[in-house]
Amino acid sequence: SSYPDKRVKVRVNGVGHIGLLVTRAVFNPGKVNVVAIHDHFIDLNYMVFVFQYDSTHYKFHSTVKAENGKLDINGKAITIFKLQDSTNIKWNDAGADYMVEPTGVFTTKKKSGAHLKGGAKRVIISAPSTNTPFVKGVNPKNYNNSLKIVSNASCTTNYLAPLSKVIHDNFSINIIPASTGTAKAVGKVIPELSGKLTGMAFSMPTPNLSVVDLTYCLQKAANYNNTKKVVKQASDSPLKGILGYTEDQVVSCDFHSDTHSSIFDAGGGITLNDHFVKLIFWYDSEFRYSNRVVDLMVHMASKE
Repeated sequence: SSYPDKRVKVRVNGVGHIGLLVTRAVFNPGKVNVVAIHDHFIDLNYMVFVFQYDSTHYKFHSTVKAENGKLDINGKAITIFKLQDSTNIKWNDAGADYMVEPTGVFTTKKKSGAHLKGGAKRVIISAPSTNTPFVKGVNPKNYNNSLKIVSNASCTTNYLAPLSKVIHDNFSINIIPASTGTAKAVGKVIPELSGKLTGMAFSMPTPNLSVVDLTYCLQKAANYNNTKKVVKQASDSPLKGILGYTEDQVVSCDFHSDTHSSIFDAGGGITLNDHFVKLIFWYDSEFRYSNRVVDLMVHMASKE
């Protein structure tokens, strides 16, 4: 392999779209090391095909082949497991430490704990969960290595929380008398915002992209230029690579395979007054989430 061996070793339980894209994301920056994959639904040759070709995210720019019963990506041999019950897999036989759980089946501590019994050191659930959720740019400092099972939170929480944090830190989000699953999810990673926001997300007529129409009631007065300024500053630092910013005349397909958690559309928002603002932002619902899963694993590994 052309990759170093000191990176955290990871196994992926299932190559549905998120499992597939997490693995793709791993090989793009080479930040972690996938050593094993489990999927009893597809054979190895078809697995090679789905890694190479994706109708939504297009061809994978890596060399993928089957060799000696393993999946080979860029010369890196990945052990394949095909047991019907993944809880029976002895993951430590593959020399892996972390388990990515993207199936949507093992989302509770009890269910995902079965992976720990199979030899996983830690489990990262790529879905909302009863376990501690983490969102990059918002609350990773709350992670400590006593946690064995963590959640990368939901797709929704990952796009909404970073921008909400920026707005709240600068202008204080006031109470809006409405409740949604989105608001509750953000409250888990930013407790001071619990019950203080609501919003709507629209799935666009594309396979992947979404746009968000988010309304804030602010305690501190802020005209729209002030709002744009603080978001732009956050997108440059400290949320560079997480929160994007654009003043271009954009459409949904312009954000295809964008790795930002969300991209603020400066030309799309409006203010009704200095305390009431409507903001628009975009996100790639699949690939950027998969990259956040990788980022979470890298952060966890730094705390070992």
